[in-house]
Amino acid sequence: MNKVKILVVDDDERMRKLIRDFLGAKGFLSVEAANGRQAVEIFQDDKNIDLIILDVMMPVMDGYEALRTIRQYSGVPVIMLTARTDEMDELKGFELGVDEYIGKPFSPRILTARVEALLRRSNVTAGGDALESGGIRLDKSAHMVTVDGVHVDLSVKEFDLLQHFMENKGMALSRESILTNVWNYDYFGDARTIDTHVKKLRAKLGDKGDYITTIWGMGYKFDIPREA
Repeated sequence: MNKVKILVVDDDERMRKLIRDFLGAKGFLSVEAANGRQAVEIFQDDKNIDLIILDVMMPVMDGYEALRTIRQYSGVPVIMLTARTDEMDELKGFELGVDEYIGKPFSPRILTARVEALLRRSNVTAGGDALESGGIRLDKSAHMVTVDGVHVDLSVKEFDLLQHFMENKGMALSRESILTNVWNYDYFGDARTIDTHVKKLRAKLGDKGDYITTIWGMGYKFDIPREA
C-alpha cells in the first residue's frame, strides 16, 4: 500500500522539520513548501497528495490565498496553522474551505492525532454503502457526492455535514449536536462556523440546497418535500 502523502507548508524550515519528523514517525510521507505559491505549484504537479498542513502567515503568497486557489479544483483535506486568535480570521478560513484549525504554538502529537482523525473521516471504509435522497447520492466508500448524477466537489467537512444531515433526515438538529457529531470532541470554536459551512454546502448543492432548512434559534433540518 502506498504511504499517505502530506504537503507541509510553512516558511519556517525548523517548523517543517519538526512536523515532518513527527509525521514520519507515524508512517506518513511529507512533501514541503516554503510559501503558498510553491505549495500550489507542488499540489498541481503531484496528484497523490492526501492532505495539506498549511500555515497562514507566509511570504510570496499567504495560506488564505493558497487555499483559495486550491479550492477552485480540489476538496483535499486541509489543516491550517495560525498564530492568530481573531475569530474573523478563523471564519475566513472556514469560508475558504479549511477542515481543521490548530493554533500556534501547538503540540506535534496533537497535530498528528488531528491528521489521523481527518484522514479517517476523509476516507470512509464502510463497504460501499450509500445514502440517496431527493436526487442527492452520497457514496461513503468512494467519498463522493452526486446531484442528479452530476459530481459535486465537497470539502471533507462539507461531506461529513451532508452525511450527518442525510442520516438524520427529518430531524431537527441543534448546532451543538452538529458540532459534537461532525466536528467531534476536539473542536472548541464558535458554533457559528456551522452556519458558514451550511451556506457553502447549500450553494454547492444548487436547488437541492433548499432541502437544508434553518430552524431559527436552534439549528437545521434536512428534509425532502413530498418525497416519494
